[in-house]
Amino acid sequence: MSGFDDRKKGQEAKFAFDAEKKFKAEARRNKLLGIWAAELMDLSPEEAKGYAAQVIASDFEEAGDEDVFRKVSGDLKAKGVNVGDDMIRQKMASLVHIANEQIANEG
Repeated sequence: MSGFDDRKKGQEAKFAFDAEKKFKAEARRNKLLGIWAAELMDLSPEEAKGYAAQVIASDFEEAGDEDVFRKVSGDLKAKGVNVGDDMIRQKMASLVHIANEQIANEG
C-alpha cells in the first residue's frame, strides 16, 4: 500500500506544480499583452505598468481567456486603435509561448 500512496502523492504534487506553472504563465502572458496594448495606446511607462496590472486582474472575472480578450479589445477600441480581434488573439497565442519560456528559464 505504501508504494501506491507514494505514487498518489507524487501525482498530486505534479498536478499542483503543473497548475501553478500554468497560472504563472497565464499571468505573465496577460502582463505582456497589457504592455503590448499599452504601447499601441501610447501610454507612458508608468501607465503601461498600471494597465498591465489591470489586464492581469481582468483574468479573474471568469474562466478562460475571453475576459482578458474583451478587456484589451475594448480598451484598444475606446482609444481609437485599429487592431482587429484576430490580431489580439494571435498576440495572446504567441505571448503564451513566450511566457512559458520565461517561466521555465526562471527555474
